[in-house]
Amino acid sequence: MTPDQLKRILEAALMVAGRSLTLADMQKLFDNSAQPSTQELREHLKVLQEQYAESGIELAELASGFRFQARAELSPWLSRLWEERAPRFGRAVLETLALIAYRQPITRAEIEDIRGVAVSTQIIKTLQDREWVKVVGHRDVPGKPELLATTKTFLDHLGLKSLEDLPPLSELIDLDKQEEKLQIQLELAADPKSDGDEEIDDENLDTDNSDDIEEIDEEDVEIEADDESEIDELEIEEVEDEDDHDSEDDESDIISDQLDDEETESTDQREKSVSESE
Repeated sequence: MTPDQLKRILEAALMVAGRSLTLADMQKLFDNSAQPSTQELREHLKVLQEQYAESGIELAELASGFRFQARAELSPWLSRLWEERAPRFGRAVLETLALIAYRQPITRAEIEDIRGVAVSTQIIKTLQDREWVKVVGHRDVPGKPELLATTKTFLDHLGLKSLEDLPPLSELIDLDKQEEKLQIQLELAADPKSDGDEEIDDENLDTDNSDDIEEIDEEDVEIEADDESEIDELEIEEVEDEDDHDSEDDESDIISDQLDDEETESTDQREKSVSESE
């Protein structure tokens, strides 16, 4: 196999793989008898990198292997390929992610001590769902808190080969500029179809409380409705009692009138008898 043919095979494999390829993955493309060494692969990969040096795409070596990717400086134009805007990450998410990246392994309590505010559970969940952060162990202290660290996926999304490629903290002087740069890289890495125009920040994290409030409101409405129905039933009972009482009074009046009539009739009869005897 000629060097040019080997280079073309590697180029095509990297183009169609849809993921990063390690040197071991590339060696599996060939029969054992014609399998190139890792040194030969690296030499051909270097040639490919030089070949694409002036192109809009680059062959990058990342934490999970080699892959072709668009250059970060082209992101303002490439982002228009998607109708739905990729999610923007709030300062709380980025600060938490940065602390995990530079202080890993680190516990949630240690992050809270540094930031001076509580870390929402949803922030950690967001980072874990995107496979940027994972649990790598537990601190040997009471409670056994989880130790958080970044993943190879996180490094891939930033175009880094290892944690040593992270910029030193001393260089992070212009925080706003660094935050915007990180935002662009993460937006390109995120799936724009999954979140739409979502902005992931503290204001959008604690949604469970609002659901609880709505449930409580519904319960209050039901309770108020029950109370009103009970009041209506009491009012009906009172009206019925009044009606019964009025009917009893009417019957008493009728009986009293009848007794008065009988007494009057009896008196008239006695007077008539007395007058006849005279």
